[in-house]
Formats: sequence, C-alpha cells, structure tokens
Amino acid sequence: MAKKKTSSKKTPKSVIKSSVGKRKIHKVMHEAKVGELHSGGDSGPVVKSRKQAIAIALSEARKAAGKKSKSAKKSKAKAKPKKAVKRTAKKSVKKSTKRRVKKSAAKKK
Repeated sequence: MAKKKTSSKKTPKSVIKSSVGKRKIHKVMHEAKVGELHSGGDSGPVVKSRKQAIAIALSEARKAAGKKSKSAKKSKAKAKPKKAVKRTAKKSVKKSTKRRVKKSAAKKK
C-alpha cells in the first residue's frame, strides 16, 4: 500500500483561523489570479507560480494577524489585571565557609 505524501511545510492554524488572515489570503490570491500580484512589492516582477502566490499570501496574512489596534490591546489589558506574585527570599549558603570549617577541623586533629 502506497504511503500518502505530506508536505513538510504546514500553514500555521492561528493564521488561518483569524478573520484578518483569511481576508488577507483571499485578497492576495485574487490579485495573483488577476495578474496584479508582484513579488517584492509593486516594483518586483509579476508572480506567475501558484505556489509562490500562496507563500506570499501566507506571509502577508501572518503579518496582518500580528497587528492589532490600540483599542483592542487596551480592552484586553483591562479585562485581565495582573496578579501580584509573592517572592520569598532564599537562604544562601556560601560554599567557602563550609570549606573553612572542614579545613580547620582537619588541622585540629
């Protein structure tokens, strides 16, 4: 029985799930279909390969999904106030004092 081939690169699910990412992918793929998609911005050559168009779409969707408006960030910050963490001081034992005690005990014998 033949094994099913899987691609090594997979689309991050967070990019696909976000509505911003979906819209961006749809827009870029439409540009590629019409022949308006350029590699490297508007100055680069027109993209002819479907695979290259998909790569550009995912890249732009990833960038768009990462950007959030200031109001969205503020509302999220208000929703979850940070809790104060209590920190206890740890007792530090110096190794050098232990060595001195051992050496002095050895000299007395």
